[in-house]
Amino acid sequence: MKKRLYRRLRVILASLIVALVLSPFAVSAQDEADLLKDALSAAWPGMAENATVVDWEGNVLREGSNGWTCMPTPPNLTIDAPMCADSEWMKWADAWQNKRDYAAESLGISYMLAGDGGASNIDPYAEGPTDDNEWIREGAHLMILAPASLLDAFPTDPRNGGPYVMWRGTPYAHLMVPIGSRELKGEDQPVAAEGAGKIGRDVPGRF
Repeated sequence: MKKRLYRRLRVILASLIVALVLSPFAVSAQDEADLLKDALSAAWPGMAENATVVDWEGNVLREGSNGWTCMPTPPNLTIDAPMCADSEWMKWADAWQNKRDYAAESLGISYMLAGDGGASNIDPYAEGPTDDNEWIREGAHLMILAPASLLDAFPTDPRNGGPYVMWRGTPYAHLMVPIGSRELKGEDQPVAAEGAGKIGRDVPGRF
């Protein structure tokens, strides 16, 4: 009787030890899977298939081969805001994060097909909406970098019914191309950009 009880206790103890040892890895694996899913939701399927995925600490979660880098929603946001960017946008991101000058050397494209958490249309470092910083929470959209002379041809008004320039007059100016519904500060309901399809739903600046 005592031997059977002892054997059962040993089995239970061994099971607990295994569970304690393996559970952190199981959680970590699940977290990584969630980050991958979130990051890749920013891109269309053909891009997502072979894109590199990195987290916000610079860890490579998946190696890719098509030149695109996808990042999950920044950890300080509760609203989905993943993005997939080309190499020119990664240069832009580094400049924005470190408050360095930047000038586009070529066209750059970034996808945010899950939308963003909101940003000021005029202040690259605004942390939240105010009465005069033109805060906008954009739905699914593309962002395009280009030399300043090319961006001059576009308006800055998000309500113009088409693409608009965000952060004009700063080194971080870029063209916003809405392709889904969006929400402007002070409006109760999201509004669809004129002529846009409804594909989907940022820390300021999105990086």
